[in-house]
Amino acid sequence: MSKTKVKIYTDGACSGNPGVGGYGTILVYTDNDGNKHEKELSEGFKLTTNNQMELMAVIVGLEALKKSCEVTVYSDSKYVVDAFNNNWIEGWIKKDWKTAGKTPVKNVELWQRLLKAKEQHEVEFIWVKGHAGHQYNERCDTLAVNAGKKENLKTELI
Repeated sequence: MSKTKVKIYTDGACSGNPGVGGYGTILVYTDNDGNKHEKELSEGFKLTTNNQMELMAVIVGLEALKKSCEVTVYSDSKYVVDAFNNNWIEGWIKKDWKTAGKTPVKNVELWQRLLKAKEQHEVEFIWVKGHAGHQYNERCDTLAVNAGKKENLKTELI
């Protein structure tokens, strides 16, 4: 049986960096009857960074999947996409979470959570230009920005 194919669109936003922020994620798949399904996820945080929100958007999207899937992640974050497509992550792991310049990788706990979330899936990362009219990227941006404006924002990412 073939795996379900899911597209995950993501974006993170931050007002100040660090500052108040949020993420927006949209999962899209078509069932066996040809019906398209979408699920939106978003949440805001009191003190975060844009990169943390970009990572969280991908993490929650992957964690929302209930079975092993073929996943295409669309993100406007070069930070996230390049970490996988340029094999930075493998280098960081080999160097005990240090960069090529031997400095500690930022957001290690989130990278580790992302790696765990993607373990059971086949995941491809595709970069999309942000704020360029891409329908789902624009919707994710709106979700992320609005999430950061809500009351009772979370304080802890993990």
